[in-house]
Amino acid sequence: MPTLTDFTATTLDGSERALSDFAGEVVLVVNTASKCGFTPQYGGLEDLHKRYSDSGFAVLGFPCNQFGHQEPGQSDEIVEFCDTTYGVTFPMFGKIDVNGKHAHPLYIWLKSEAGGTLGSAIKWNFTKFLVGRDGHVIARYGSNTEPEQIAADIDAALSDKAAE
Repeated sequence: MPTLTDFTATTLDGSERALSDFAGEVVLVVNTASKCGFTPQYGGLEDLHKRYSDSGFAVLGFPCNQFGHQEPGQSDEIVEFCDTTYGVTFPMFGKIDVNGKHAHPLYIWLKSEAGGTLGSAIKWNFTKFLVGRDGHVIARYGSNTEPEQIAADIDAALSDKAAE
């Protein structure tokens, strides 16, 4: 049975990164977009990343243009936007599909671990998956869930030492 650490993804600078780099950490995986009504959540995601990164937590951002074409930029434009607008320091990856025949394997797995209101499909930008230290999905949150609302679940996952 796969876990988060079995996947790789291309970063915004074009290099391949093994998600095994996050083994033993609690991770929040989010499909993002720069021109969405939920885009201000970048600020809350960065706050969570800063608050918990020293405790073994990371946010991983995956830009996606499948919903209303709200991530039209190229990698360099996404980097510039995230840096100058929200000061994003958490890892960001290259633009991917999260639904359909070209969906990234990570997202195929995430959706199989935790279905949503549309079954396995991602409904919109800023859908979030909380992954525990054991590499399995703990919870899935819709776009309307603000990052701060996930803090208690992150605290609980970080305090779960059994999976380390």
